[in-house]
Amino acid sequence: MLAFTAASLIGLIALSLHIAVALGILALLLDALFSPFPLYKAAGEIIWSHSIDFILVTIPMFILMGQIMLRSGIAARMYAATAHWLSWLPGGLMHANIGASALFAATSGSSVATVATIGVAALPEQEKHGYNERLFLGSIAAGGSLGILIPPSMNMIVFGALTNTSIPQLFIAGIIPGLILTTLFSLVVILACNLRPHWSGTKISSTWALRIKALPDILPPIALLMVVMGSIYGGLATPTEAAALGVVFALGLAAMYGSLNRAMMAEVLEGTVKTSAVITLILVFAFLLNFAIASVGLVAQVNDFILGLGWTPLGTMLLIVLIYIVMGMFIEALPMVVLTVTVLAPVVVSLGYDLIWYGIIVVIVSEMAMLTPPIGMICYVIHGLRAKGAIEDVFYGVAPFFVAILLLIGLLFAFPGIALWLPQTLFS
Repeated sequence: MLAFTAASLIGLIALSLHIAVALGILALLLDALFSPFPLYKAAGEIIWSHSIDFILVTIPMFILMGQIMLRSGIAARMYAATAHWLSWLPGGLMHANIGASALFAATSGSSVATVATIGVAALPEQEKHGYNERLFLGSIAAGGSLGILIPPSMNMIVFGALTNTSIPQLFIAGIIPGLILTTLFSLVVILACNLRPHWSGTKISSTWALRIKALPDILPPIALLMVVMGSIYGGLATPTEAAALGVVFALGLAAMYGSLNRAMMAEVLEGTVKTSAVITLILVFAFLLNFAIASVGLVAQVNDFILGLGWTPLGTMLLIVLIYIVMGMFIEALPMVVLTVTVLAPVVVSLGYDLIWYGIIVVIVSEMAMLTPPIGMICYVIHGLRAKGAIEDVFYGVAPFFVAILLLIGLLFAFPGIALWLPQTLFS
């Protein structure tokens, strides 16, 4: 049954079906071939009960918040301000690409939205200042991937919903790894530009007066993050209520900058509906597939197979990470999460690992999935924005940043407290 399920999934994806449709068809196949009971009769109840889950309302609210920040022009101002503060480093604006992405990630929860926003502002600067094109593109892509690690994160919400794990604890657990990965990405740029000084482009001049003047444009995303996260950890709001507060605060920022108008809101609402509909469709069919998988005993088979290998807990977890890395080459990040976590989470728990820690590992390998060829979504977004050259330029550009991601995974294995110290401290 395990081999059939894997082969069927690969075949359905190879047919270029939408991932939600592939999940639904696979659920029906498992039902028809392996279930002694007509599971499809429970489909309506499964879809309805999960569609009205209060925590899932968080997803469209955070998407709406990110769309407001994107369409109001706040993100573009933030990029320009970040450039004044970071362009003195070796690699110049490539650090602004990474730093601005980290800031915007704290307001969007989406890697695609992050890379699209920063990419529009950053790409014209590459030729103007003579940066190495591939490394510059890679810095945008790597920075954009931070969107699903730095809270709030769509993938963390989905992981929490699928495994009944505390979403506030997942959010807080992502902060330190997110900051470390941001630093590692910048170190990759510094190392590359020290080895190849001509990759740094022309030096961009700035003064302390300009930096202080630009500071107010950096503060809005930080203030928005404090409103959202502060209301959660201060016990004032649930994640869903905090997302609603974030939307109100983002609207206030848009009004303060004079960009709140009917045309902007039409674009915001259209973008929110499109993105939310796609994510919800994937989740609905994922819940249906997970019900079928559990009902036919596939979870137990996977558990028995992996534990039957007789490997140490560390070896087994490394195998799981390797499975994620390989899957990420062929499946988009969010579908990969919804396909695997309910099957693998019991294995991880039986090995003695913490689900919060596992959630951060899953999000990090999801970042890799968004960068790795041939499916890496972020790379295609950047290629679409530049509208020239070959997609291989982007894939070559992100390659050095994989080392930073793998290094962070290694650090999390060696020092789990990197992810667990904050949630254990705040929720003890």
